[in-house]
Amino acid sequence: MNGAAEPSLSFKVLTLNTHKGFTSFNRKFVLHELREAVRATSADVVFLQEVLGSHQKHSRRHKAWPPRPQYEFLADSIWTEFAYGRNAVYPHGDHGNAILSKFPIVRYENCDVSVGRREKRGLLHAVLKVPGPDVEVHVVCVHFAVFESHRQKQLRMLCRLVRDRVPDSAPLVVAGDFNDWRVLANGVLARGCGLKEAFVETHGRSARTFHARLPVFRLDRIYYRNVRIADPAVHSVQPWSHLSDHAPLSAQVCV
Repeated sequence: MNGAAEPSLSFKVLTLNTHKGFTSFNRKFVLHELREAVRATSADVVFLQEVLGSHQKHSRRHKAWPPRPQYEFLADSIWTEFAYGRNAVYPHGDHGNAILSKFPIVRYENCDVSVGRREKRGLLHAVLKVPGPDVEVHVVCVHFAVFESHRQKQLRMLCRLVRDRVPDSAPLVVAGDFNDWRVLANGVLARGCGLKEAFVETHGRSARTFHARLPVFRLDRIYYRNVRIADPAVHSVQPWSHLSDHAPLSAQVCV
């Protein structure tokens, strides 16, 4: 923990690519089931990727479509604070990353890290005021590009954000869908901004999260700095295996 004092606060984080509230191949709208599953994890901070802000066609087609943005619907009365970073905008709506928090969000910003025109991507950076220690916890929700060359540039952008906007001693958690099937991000982030990966540090390798029904690729990650991580877990059994194409990850964070 880089010489920090004994931890005085522990909270749970969860990261999930919501696949816009649909099962694989968009066969079924499952946002209501997804909300119940997320609630059941008792996570304090939730990192969401591919969450819809709006979609006019879907709202007319599906009777159970909520009248508010998906991130607000998922937050409901459990996570009283939320932040949304709109990345992709199209004629019928928009989607991006979101952070749900049981702690006050002091401030947040969405940093555009799109490379080219095909994939609009962002880094949603928020600062949380947690109870107990007089310290602010920085969190970053990530969803990187499919193309390797784009991801490498985005990893460098993430390192630059951490170096420029996160104090060296501040607790930091970075989580999301890195699309890093070649598992190259761990070394880049360790060298570039001192981040450790929860499953590598605990189990020796990053977790398999894609495809959720039979995870093979290690696409989703939880990175950290200046905190301790305990009990990292992959949620790849029912109900999760049919709620998205990615299996969620969770971990306990000790500040």
